[in-house]
Amino acid sequence: MALVESDFRFRWRRLSFFQKCTWILVYLLFAVITVTCVLPLAWMLGTSLKEYSKIFVYPPNLIPNPVTFESYIKLFNSVPFFRYFLNTVICAVTVTVSQLLFSSLAAYSFARLEFPGRDKIFMLYLCTMMVPGQVTLITQYVIVSRLHLVNTYGAIIVPVMFGSAYGTFLLRQFFMTLPKDLEDAARIDGCGKLRIYAQIIMPLSTSALITLGIFVFLWQWNDMMWPLLVINSEEMRPMALGLTLLSTSMFGTDWALLMAGACVCVGPVIILYAFCQRFFIEGIVVTGMK
Repeated sequence: MALVESDFRFRWRRLSFFQKCTWILVYLLFAVITVTCVLPLAWMLGTSLKEYSKIFVYPPNLIPNPVTFESYIKLFNSVPFFRYFLNTVICAVTVTVSQLLFSSLAAYSFARLEFPGRDKIFMLYLCTMMVPGQVTLITQYVIVSRLHLVNTYGAIIVPVMFGSAYGTFLLRQFFMTLPKDLEDAARIDGCGKLRIYAQIIMPLSTSALITLGIFVFLWQWNDMMWPLLVINSEEMRPMALGLTLLSTSMFGTDWALLMAGACVCVGPVIILYAFCQRFFIEGIVVTGMK
């Protein structure tokens, strides 16, 4: 630690006055951006721990005094929010696992298998990313309705479980960076394509899979538009839809209750990112390499 500090001092002394001012301005800019990003989260947490009568006091206080968990107790007693949470976990985990499976299979096919028109089919598949999701909402709803999946987990899971163009593209780019010598050695030992995929490609792609898994999980965790169309009963609502209904109550918005629900919704995502941050950054960097 002392060696690092002395090296920093040595490098700092060698900088010119203009360079020092530039670095100071850069760090000040980063500090302002950090405060701008963290302040809404801190305000949300503080509001959820305040008494309702002290939310709109002037001047405003970021730190609640006294701290109370009344909003969290009311959240789980007044509405079936635990059921909302469970529904969200079931849908998000199922969609994430299924998309990782199907996207990785498609990416392996486009990256390693040789078949006529492979690159053209892949480009056509990528073109679907330019189609806004709102364009296909009616068609998807008609299909889900005819399959009698409305107001079930299947209505949320089935339309998005079979991979995506973005996930396939992300994993294909990573698979193409893996050396083919490993596959050749596996073929000499008698491995088939599926065994190479399961025992060679997948274990070497942990960072890319975690990166895609975080993207898919966050998207599904925060999805509100599609459940709003296909979910009718209260016990099948996910958290994002439940929060929306809390904010549009006919008796007015209970801000402490709404902020408590938002904290419960955001908390698992922050914890997930904190544990997977190293793999997430590594996957982003490595996937962009040739």
